Amino acid sequence: MKIASLATALLLLPMLTARAQSPRRVVELPGAPAPNAHLWPQAAASGTPDAPSPMTLTRKQAEQTALKNNPRVTVSQLLAMAQHQVVRKARSAELPTANGAITAEKALEGSRISAGSLTSSRLFTHAGAGGNFTQLITDFGKTHNLVLTQKLAEKAANASSLATREEVVLAADQAFYDALTAPAVLQVAKQTVIARQATQTQVNQMAQNKLKSTLDLSFANVNLSQSQLLQLDARNNADATMAALDTVLGLDHEVTYQLADDATQNSAPPADFDPLIQTALAQRPDLQSLAYGEQSAQKFARAQWEQRLPTIAAAGTVGTAPIRVDQFYTNNWWGGIGVNMNIPIFNGFLYSAEAKEAKYRAQADGERARALRDQIVRDVRTAWLQANTAYQRIGVTAELLKQANMALQLAQTRYQLGLSSIVELSQAQLQQTSAAIDNTNAQYEYRLALATLDYQLGTTP
Repeated sequence: MKIASLATALLLLPMLTARAQSPRRVVELPGAPAPNAHLWPQAAASGTPDAPSPMTLTRKQAEQTALKNNPRVTVSQLLAMAQHQVVRKARSAELPTANGAITAEKALEGSRISAGSLTSSRLFTHAGAGGNFTQLITDFGKTHNLVLTQKLAEKAANASSLATREEVVLAADQAFYDALTAPAVLQVAKQTVIARQATQTQVNQMAQNKLKSTLDLSFANVNLSQSQLLQLDARNNADATMAALDTVLGLDHEVTYQLADDATQNSAPPADFDPLIQTALAQRPDLQSLAYGEQSAQKFARAQWEQRLPTIAAAGTVGTAPIRVDQFYTNNWWGGIGVNMNIPIFNGFLYSAEAKEAKYRAQADGERARALRDQIVRDVRTAWLQANTAYQRIGVTAELLKQANMALQLAQTRYQLGLSSIVELSQAQLQQTSAAIDNTNAQYEYRLALATLDYQLGTTP
């Protein structure tokens, strides 16, 4: 009886190891119409003929959807459009202004206003219409620099909008690869449960036949429970990553996607990071935004200093009073034009303080830009190092998984032959599961590292 049970266990061993060595990398998304529909579409269709198939989503489609629907992109575009209107508002000071008025008055003839303002106090019955205009001649560059300030601020807003788009693209890539990784890890967890369930069944049978001790059965039960916990965590993580992907895509409801994995061969990262740093410094939109902001602050500081200079403007008025008292009106038309120069003399050092404030703020903006340049150099080097490390991890984890599978086969064989304890088998199972998860993560971590490197370079989406 014991010999027959041992033979049965040895016959089942190749089936267990074959399952342990074949992790599926095709993604099965939570909420799919049928289990493993991505692997056996015909069987799934026959099992659930009325179930709608999930929408296929590639990484590029995810990026485009995020750029279209993510509210952060919309907000940045609206702010850039609003800044353009600020430019128009600043430019209006250089253009003439014209106003018209129609006035009718019934008054006690010859009476006078004896309280209030110091304008003309005499009141007469009349009705008239007219208009006036003003035109800035020169304020010695103040208004011009204010216009340049807002134009540069508009360029900064546009660059900031582009930076936001690149951030959303990176977030979409990260969410997409996370949503690919989590179901793949879930598949590893499922296979681990199946393998350890089979081991527990075998050990239980051997324990009943007095071939193994109850201690071995206890270890097998613990290993099975650990694998089940791993499966629960992996399933929760898979659902969470899909929820995160929906958020990045700008969706307020759950949508089931069939994620299309890019199966192209992974190419090596760039060999040197120095050209990458120069590229990033030349085209990073967030650095361009700070540079434009610094220039805008400098122009504003110049405009604040020019407040102390005179302002020369022209003004004119014209109109008619068809209803009037002839005794007091010599003509039914009036008109005049003149030039006025306003010269600031003293206002409690207000203009001086505003000019110095603007100067210091411009210098602070320059330091912020310099700090960002230093940060970009660091981030590009870090992203390059992470990409190289992730690329090397692909080969290392593949070899690790191969060795872990071999070690698991040997441990299972030794345990079945009674040459080792359940502790050795448990350790081999744990190492094989960890190696399978690491190998799965390495594939997508490298692609995410490349996407992060592209972001650090300022690649336009």
